[in-house]
Amino acid sequence: MTVRPQIARVLALTSWLSAMAFAQPALSQQAPTNPPPDERFKADILVIAPHPDDESTIAGYLAKAVFDEHRRVAVVVTTRGDAGQNLVGNEQARSLAEIREIETRQALASIGITNVWFLRAPDTWAQDVSDVLRSLETSNHGSSLGEAVRFIRLTRPDVVITMLPATVVGENHEDHQAAAVIATEAFDLAGDPTWFPEQVAAPEDHLWYGNLMEGLHVWQPKKLYYYTDASHFDFLKGKGPVYSMTEVSPSQRVSYGRLAARELAFHRTQYGFEPAKALATNNLQDYEQPLPFVLAKSLVGGPVTGDIMDGIRSGQIPFAPVRGYRPPENSAGLSMELGQGWAFYRRFYPAHNLDVMPGLLAPELGVGGGEHFPVFLLLHNNTDSPVTFHVRTQLPPGWSVDSTSAQHSHLWPMSDFTAAPHDDLSARIRLVAPRLEKSQWQTITWTADAAGQAIAPVSLRVFVGGR
Repeated sequence: MTVRPQIARVLALTSWLSAMAFAQPALSQQAPTNPPPDERFKADILVIAPHPDDESTIAGYLAKAVFDEHRRVAVVVTTRGDAGQNLVGNEQARSLAEIREIETRQALASIGITNVWFLRAPDTWAQDVSDVLRSLETSNHGSSLGEAVRFIRLTRPDVVITMLPATVVGENHEDHQAAAVIATEAFDLAGDPTWFPEQVAAPEDHLWYGNLMEGLHVWQPKKLYYYTDASHFDFLKGKGPVYSMTEVSPSQRVSYGRLAARELAFHRTQYGFEPAKALATNNLQDYEQPLPFVLAKSLVGGPVTGDIMDGIRSGQIPFAPVRGYRPPENSAGLSMELGQGWAFYRRFYPAHNLDVMPGLLAPELGVGGGEHFPVFLLLHNNTDSPVTFHVRTQLPPGWSVDSTSAQHSHLWPMSDFTAAPHDDLSARIRLVAPRLEKSQWQTITWTADAAGQAIAPVSLRVFVGGR
């Protein structure tokens, strides 16, 4: 009897399914049940920038890395720039944020970067004195840090690049510094499974719905670099690599400076049509300046001024814990230091093994002529009794004190501040800068005495803008 073709196919399929059922235990023992990380998001370099357009400062280098070195680059932007200006339209606030997010995606796509994420922290309105602590507060520090750690674990970068965690003349926004602090902390925590452990816990069933555990893997990046939009770069010499922006890209056949200008041209809300005009007229002087970096730390060695990717080998390296905060060995007695962000950085740098940072530059600030602005001093009383600090403000000619938070502030230039036993007192001194014909650096110094002893003075270098 002849079997119909349809019946034959059914019998063959049934036989195959039976065979597979018997073979399944063997196959399941051989096949991996834990899928590897998603290679679509693997990055060689992860940039963590504060605002839409702040990636543009290093766009020339990123273009070199993508187009000519074939590196995989991803970008995380901590804010959406909702407090920025709009030079081409009336949209502001949240609507402006929507526009600036698209501008950033289009700008980075122009240099071959498509993996772009936003933490969507608030854009902190710039104050008279940039203070990183304000931005860390408005960004919900812990939440933003968790997001940054997640993106490092997702992209598994060899190198993290972010802005400089320091107050520098020209580096005029606390969000810039906050992005650097968060990126540095994330660099040091992404390899630690006890931080944000829900991110690295296995999902109950990755093939089904409603999982809460994320299934990522811990990851230790290998190198951390800083960049800055400061108005002077003398302090960066010898601290990291410097890239020529007049060099011509072999693949694009134009200078890296031109590629940077082209990338910035997409940020029309902030820069209008000026980058487009520079491209049209070939006036690229502002874009073809040398681009310096600071090597913050390397876990794979290599020369400080070598290429950013020097010493990088594929694969994972062990978690490298940092020393963490340690109280001063000689904490007894009385002392004084610059407060707020400056005091934070004095503790932050050694805690995160940022050995290059403490000696990078002295505390500095940029102000406009006639500007009123506050400076905070942190007075430490590590004794068993209340102590009154007699603080003197030594100002260059033309300066004045607007007000202080002190007792007897009418007796300026001396102000009295009383600190409780084993207390740190924050003293505010509001200053007025002189109106100068020509911009120049000037130095303000504070001296103090308390309980019959002289306190070590502190100084602040200030760049005063001229008329």
